[in-house]
Amino acid sequence: MKRSTIAIVLFVVALAAAPRLESMAASAPAPAPGTVVIPLQAIGGSNQTGSATLTSAGDKTNVVIALNGVAADAVEPAHIHQGTCAKLDPKPTYGLTSVAGGQSATTLNMPLSALQTGGFAINVHQSAANIGTYVACGNIPAAAATSTQPMAPSTPAPLPSMPSR
Repeated sequence: MKRSTIAIVLFVVALAAAPRLESMAASAPAPAPGTVVIPLQAIGGSNQTGSATLTSAGDKTNVVIALNGVAADAVEPAHIHQGTCAKLDPKPTYGLTSVAGGQSATTLNMPLSALQTGGFAINVHQSAANIGTYVACGNIPAAAATSTQPMAPSTPAPLPSMPSR
């Protein structure tokens, strides 16, 4: 009796969760190949969060920033810096179009792979006047390592011989 009650309860819980799982999957589609989505975290109590989407365009990279919590009239400089959000080189490596009203789009003259070394972060500053105040940051992850060497063909091991009778 107890096993059947537990089974029924688990079945009901699974049914109740199914619509939520479907809506979660529908609201977060996987990025297209050649696209990296970087979460941007708020810094210093700015409450500005969002994402930077890096998309490969051959030998160029498109960078689109979308930030929430930004004042409509705010213009916030954005850059790619060497380092990580935890230890950022204050000198920008690559300039990005300033975030205006929470949006920015830039095309960089370099392939996406050049940014996917694990040594860069995207940083948004409060304003040109307060360039030393960071409001959001996200680390650009290293690209997944792939092997470019062909695999050697495998030679099957000889079968053990059976003793004759």
